[in-house]
Amino acid sequence: MAHPRDILLGAQAAASFLPVCDHYSGVELRMRKSLQLQAEMTAEFGACVFDVSLDCEDGAPVGGERDHAQMVVALANEAQAAARKAALPVAPRVAVRVHPVDHAAFEADVATIVGGAGQALCHLMIPKVETVADVERAVAAVDAAARGAGRAAPLPLQVLLESPAAVHRAFDIAAHPRVQSISFGLMDFVSAHGGAIPDSAMSSRPDSVSGELGQFTHPLVLRAKLEIASACHAHGKVPSHCVVTEFSDTEAMKAAARKASREFGYTRMWSIHPSQIRPILEALAPSGADIERAAAIIAAAESAQWAPVSYEGQLHDRASYRYFWQVLERAHQTGRALPAVMQAYFASPAILKTPAVPA
Repeated sequence: MAHPRDILLGAQAAASFLPVCDHYSGVELRMRKSLQLQAEMTAEFGACVFDVSLDCEDGAPVGGERDHAQMVVALANEAQAAARKAALPVAPRVAVRVHPVDHAAFEADVATIVGGAGQALCHLMIPKVETVADVERAVAAVDAAARGAGRAAPLPLQVLLESPAAVHRAFDIAAHPRVQSISFGLMDFVSAHGGAIPDSAMSSRPDSVSGELGQFTHPLVLRAKLEIASACHAHGKVPSHCVVTEFSDTEAMKAAARKASREFGYTRMWSIHPSQIRPILEALAPSGADIERAAAIIAAAESAQWAPVSYEGQLHDRASYRYFWQVLERAHQTGRALPAVMQAYFASPAILKTPAVPA
């Protein structure tokens, strides 16, 4: 019997299936702790509920880019070996943020990291992308390195838009077939305006006068967030929301994540401290009631062989089935318990199109 993902999502299925949290770290000790936490939470939830992105752009000291890249290669490969030894149900999701394409270290970053750990990476993050030409340059370098490493499947690229000009080109960039996700670089975006946007727009704490969250009030910032989210949804890509720098303020973190998800259409969010990971999972997860309702509707749809059904006096067909299936996927991605009737669909990495740990 065909899987609901194939019936309801078709070609979009693979593009949309990403963990809702992308955790960044650039110092060796923190990178190791992040990878260990990922393994522990994978064992806890039976799914890889967040990505670990090892950071070369902000993590590598000036003049030490080569050594940092080599360390990242070792960490990515060690994570795969540790997952095999621990018999984790799915492979670790380890990514790397390299330097921008116009940086002197970019080519060496890609050659070292993709060439040395191409089989261990889930994607590569390309920062400060301005144009489609930047994406093409990244693709050429990544594919050359991947061929040398014996990686057959194309390595997905995620990109970071950080300037007004880049946001203006968001739809063209999102249309590129190798772009899997677009992230919004809030701090650089605000800085790029030369003081025209106040620094309060970089904050997630409530304004002392209006009570509104800082980064959710300035019109230019709001416009940029909406443009990126809209571009991603238009082309079946994943919009990833920017950081919350107040990492010790759990309530600000949750409020920002909920607002980004429910009002701005973001289905993924950055974490820059381990304490932010679980609040992001909680904020982007569907409620227990929503999960139960989605499971009941999908079960009824399956019994009707995906023909229209009536549920609690409301008509549902494939358009709404698609929505409710995605609720269940989000529940699984965020480590939420699924009703027994749905668990079989999420029991196998092969069914989920999530790779098992390589041998």
